[in-house]
Amino acid sequence: MRVTLKVWRQKSKDDTGRFETYTPQNISSSMSFLEMLDVVNEELITQGKDPIAFDHDCREGICGACSLVINGTAHGPQRGTTVCQLHMRSFRDGEEIYIEPWRAKGFPVIRDLVTDRSAFDRIMQAGGFVSVNAGGAQDANCLPVPKQCADKAMDAAACIGCGACVAACKNASAMLFVSAKVSQLSLLPQGQPERARRVLNMLRQMENESFGGCTNTLECEAVCPKEISVEHIARLNREFASAALVSEEG
Repeated sequence: MRVTLKVWRQKSKDDTGRFETYTPQNISSSMSFLEMLDVVNEELITQGKDPIAFDHDCREGICGACSLVINGTAHGPQRGTTVCQLHMRSFRDGEEIYIEPWRAKGFPVIRDLVTDRSAFDRIMQAGGFVSVNAGGAQDANCLPVPKQCADKAMDAAACIGCGACVAACKNASAMLFVSAKVSQLSLLPQGQPERARRVLNMLRQMENESFGGCTNTLECEAVCPKEISVEHIARLNREFASAALVSEEG
């Protein structure tokens, strides 16, 4: 199949950046999107040109590294899918495909399609931990957890921190990511001691990282490759209200 690629090229964070056009050869509909970019880079290297910089790691939809906006949609047109799981058969023969990095102040572009997403790490460091001794794996069954809570915590824990929610949100909000991490721990007994402090610290760090607020447009849920529910944002808001009240009373 033949496609025309409009790829964002930017040498550094200080460069203005621009789209460049590529018409790769030998593209198969069975290739993943990243394999297609590999072919493009092989052609560029053969021509003595700089290859396109893009993030990737596991290529199994687990790590969240393959962060690309494809034709205006984070992770591309297929729902519940990361870029590495997206295949070229999802596109028409002869189609023009625009490829961009995440667009958010909290995710500055490093080079081409690579962005600095360390802001998520700092949000996690602010409160995504438990300080109690939770015991080893063999001790897990000693702490009874209602199945409903365990299921919701597992759903939240599915978040891979890719940042698609931020890229899709008109406010560049990280609320879906933060709410998933807060829910993951607040629903379990091990997460109770830091419950109030966690939500306050993580939201404060999110604001410090220049992410916007949530206005409930639900774009984040629509593009999330793990289909994290906005129900967690509602839980986050309740956690915050409760923590803020306790903080004021204290």
